[in-house]
Amino acid sequence: MHYQKPPHLESKLVRCTMGAMYDVIVDLRSGSETFSKYIGVELSQENHRMLFIPKGFAHGFQTLTTNTEVFYQMSEVFVPGFESGLRYDDPNLGIAWPLKVTDLSERDLGFSAFDRSEFQL
Repeated sequence: MHYQKPPHLESKLVRCTMGAMYDVIVDLRSGSETFSKYIGVELSQENHRMLFIPKGFAHGFQTLTTNTEVFYQMSEVFVPGFESGLRYDDPNLGIAWPLKVTDLSERDLGFSAFDRSEFQL
């Protein structure tokens, strides 16, 4: 689950142009009614859905088919040193992924668990 830290928060628009994916966002805005809650939606070339991800949300996805292609548009330029993330399997978030997670980067494996006190986005 990836996000940019202040002052470089970013919005994203995500679409699946080939194949299918399960896309998840987690609200990291501490003053929000939905703080620490997630939603997950299926995006695919068949359903033509897009997902808008507001500033202050973590984002991650799981491909559901081989040869899945994802198209992103972002509101900000990537700034090294301000990227961060949360573990996909954090019990504090309780994300129900549709498939067993079998391939994860070393970077993503190193993310820490969700700590409510860290977020003042």
